[in-house]
Amino acid sequence: MRRMEVGYKGIATTVRERRTINDFNGQPVSKEVLIELLNDAVWAPFHSKTEPWRFILFHGDGRRQFSDAVLRTYSQEKREQYADRVSDTYCNVVPVHLLVLIREELRQKEWEEAFAAASALIQNLQLLAWERKIGVVWKTNDYNENSEFREGTGVKPGEKVVGTLHMGYFDPKKVRRAKPRTPAETLITWVDS
Repeated sequence: MRRMEVGYKGIATTVRERRTINDFNGQPVSKEVLIELLNDAVWAPFHSKTEPWRFILFHGDGRRQFSDAVLRTYSQEKREQYADRVSDTYCNVVPVHLLVLIREELRQKEWEEAFAAASALIQNLQLLAWERKIGVVWKTNDYNENSEFREGTGVKPGEKVVGTLHMGYFDPKKVRRAKPRTPAETLITWVDS
C-alpha cells in the first residue's frame, strides 16, 4: 500500500488502487468507524429535495439475521449442501453486511436519479473505506429481489436494494492486481467545433 497523499493526486491514486475485496482478515469494524464512513459517503450528489437512500447494517451478532435471510432463498437441497459454509462466512468471516436501499415506486426519471445517487454513495463509501484499509465487495445477487430475503432483512415494501455490501479489514498483501482499463481517449467522440 502507498503512503497517504493529498489533493487531486491522492484522490486519483485511491480511485486507481481501490479493489473489490472478498477476503477479510476477521478484524471487527467498529460501529463508530462505520458511522463515520457513512456520514462522509452521504455527501454524494442527489437530484431530489431529499436524500433517496436508507441503510440496514448487520454487525456483530446481527449478522446471523442476514445469513438466515440469505439461506431462506436457497432450495432445500442447496441449503443442505451449503448452509454451514454460508453461515460461517456471513456470521464469522465477513464483519459487516450493509444494504443500501432506495424507494422503488418513484416515477422513472426520479427512480433513475435515486439509483444513480445511491450508486455514487456506494462508490464514495468504497473509496473512503479503502483509505482506512477496509475492503468492500458490492453485490447485486438475485436474493436482493427475493421476498424471503427482503422480509428477513427488514427491507420494506416499495424499496429496492441497490447493493448488498460486505465490508471488513483485509491483508494488503493479498490484494489482486488491477484489470486493465480502456484509455478514455479511445472512447471519446470529440465535438469541439
